[in-house]
Amino acid sequence: MRCPFCNHIETKVLDSRHNEDHTSIRRRRECLSCLKRFTTYEKIEDLPIYVIKRDGSREPFDKRKILNGILKSCEKRPVSISSIESIVDDIERVIFNSMEQEINSSFIGELVMERLRNLDDVAYVRFASVYRQFKDINTFLEELQKLLKEK
Repeated sequence: MRCPFCNHIETKVLDSRHNEDHTSIRRRRECLSCLKRFTTYEKIEDLPIYVIKRDGSREPFDKRKILNGILKSCEKRPVSISSIESIVDDIERVIFNSMEQEINSSFIGELVMERLRNLDDVAYVRFASVYRQFKDINTFLEELQKLLKEK
């Protein structure tokens, strides 16, 4: 690690700490030449993950899209933001732990529906109606009947 002040190559680590969510390490360093101190952050390199859409197009994974979809489904429902964020973080973890570089949007949709089903029935039905593109009232009723049988 080069010193940002004098460009000397040798430094020593004085202190190392994990950040709150354990995704990076903060290191306090001191240059062995000029004795100035500076901070560095060590983070795991993220491999880009692409989502394969229904039409076959690909786009970079963006957890904000999942968050926005769940927020719309939970609108005016007694669901806390922390519960929603927890679901989004869990889905993101599942996707990154799959070690796949391409994920089908249908897989993501199923993960969201599975978690919404356990969180709030109305939010689940709202999300499912958009995700599954219900064509008519009968498909909607079929989904509701499945939900009622599970309960």
